[in-house]
Amino acid sequence: MFCFQCQETARNKGCTVKGVCGKTAEVADLQDNLIFVTKGLAQVKNRIGDLGDRLEEVDGRIADNLFTTITNANFSAESIEKYIDETLNLKEELMESLDSTEDLPLEATFDMRKGISDEERARYIGVMATEDEDIRSLRELITYGLKGMAAYTRHANVLGFRDEDVHAFISDTLEKITDDSLTVDDLVALTLKTGEYGVKAMALLDEANTSKFGHPEITEVSLEPRNNPGILISGHDLGDMEALLEQTKGTGVDVYTHSEMLPANYYPAFKTYDHFVGNYGGSWWHQKEEFKSFNGPILMTTNCIVPPKDDSYIHRLYTTGVAAFPGAKVVEEKDGVKDFSALIEQAKQCQAPEKIESGTIVGGFAHNQVFALADKVVDAVKGGAIKKFVVMGGCDGRQSDRNYYEEFAKALPDNTVILTAGCAKYRYNKLHLGDIGGIPRVLDAGQCNDSYSLALIAMKLQEIFGLNDINELPIAYNIAWYEQKAVIVLLALLSLGVKNIHLGPTLPAFLSPNVVNVLVENFNIAPNTTVEEDIKTMIEA
Repeated sequence: MFCFQCQETARNKGCTVKGVCGKTAEVADLQDNLIFVTKGLAQVKNRIGDLGDRLEEVDGRIADNLFTTITNANFSAESIEKYIDETLNLKEELMESLDSTEDLPLEATFDMRKGISDEERARYIGVMATEDEDIRSLRELITYGLKGMAAYTRHANVLGFRDEDVHAFISDTLEKITDDSLTVDDLVALTLKTGEYGVKAMALLDEANTSKFGHPEITEVSLEPRNNPGILISGHDLGDMEALLEQTKGTGVDVYTHSEMLPANYYPAFKTYDHFVGNYGGSWWHQKEEFKSFNGPILMTTNCIVPPKDDSYIHRLYTTGVAAFPGAKVVEEKDGVKDFSALIEQAKQCQAPEKIESGTIVGGFAHNQVFALADKVVDAVKGGAIKKFVVMGGCDGRQSDRNYYEEFAKALPDNTVILTAGCAKYRYNKLHLGDIGGIPRVLDAGQCNDSYSLALIAMKLQEIFGLNDINELPIAYNIAWYEQKAVIVLLALLSLGVKNIHLGPTLPAFLSPNVVNVLVENFNIAPNTTVEEDIKTMIEA
């Protein structure tokens, strides 16, 4: 085992015995195998001129394979083995339409079901199979960007929205990162191209969500549970959110969001359900305590699963989509429909959630809503009431150095406004930092994919103020990262020309010193230091 794709990787070098996330060495090796065979499937797809009505099936398989290997998504060896088998079967079917298979790359012809030695695994499959440190670093950076891109793309696909160019880019890039003729400069260019297509993927998902559920609105969300039994939904998939709300109508069961599902409260379509009653708890890593006290069933729609420390709620834990955990019940999709009746019936037998906090929080400041406030925002900037915006989007995490983001938010001057998206906001969205002339000092745009909204807001302000360079705006970037969706957000920002990004709480372990130097020299990326020093650098400078 060797895995260093997340921010919490052991000693900021790599997990070699068991993942800090909780995945076993067996699951880690199977995920490496899955990525390897996915590259092979992409290589075969790239050589077929027209897949016809099988195109969506192949694209879906590639994207789901990438998505399932995201940190904290799938801990089930059985389900990953199933994905590997399905991928190899699909690849073999497609290969039958090729005139010749003699010149296919290794990934396309290798079938690990026929047996694979430890030597072969080390030589061909694992992260360390690429010997050159800089090439390996860039290949992994691109791979992790593709994983995040695939996640956002699949959420859009579920809602009926596709971008063939994004899927084609994913397949093409999976092959390019196996090409030993590509230089460091080639891979740097491909990294920025990945960011460019990351913007396309996030735009696609934004279009899907807003077309289906309406544009997010400024919303006050309750943090207090009612007396009815409830179902808690976590993850990111708004399609699952809609299906659950529809199936729980009239059952006497309330629905609550958790962690990254909080922004579902901002969409007009979901507000029509009177049993959709608010948010329970904080970011993903608090779930061991919060799932226990919730008392009812929990539905994990994507990644962000934390292995339970005991059996207090595993019998109430359900997964769907690419998410899986041994012992949790699985809600499968049949003929395009997911049946949540088991959760509903179990919920009816459970006690209401325990109260763990009071009050409300306000969110819903995606691009459409902020554009509606544009005149007010511009006047506040021109009048000096707002000196600076600080983008603090990204991920939350367990390590104590994440306290930095709460302390940074508290230390910001009263004339600054935080723009946020993702679960990093739970470090400061309940601090009640006040407002500036009616504009809240924490503007929550939504989920991590809604970082696209933050980019649109920045570009709109650039247009309004007539600036030639987006970096001339009074915006500082202090981004927290944890997993691969944060990687594609970072690459997307770089592709838009954003510079001077502070990234933390540590720089990615998969970045070699030379690759870090490239990012520093070209984009002035910097690590976090102390709150005091970073306030001086980002705000007071």
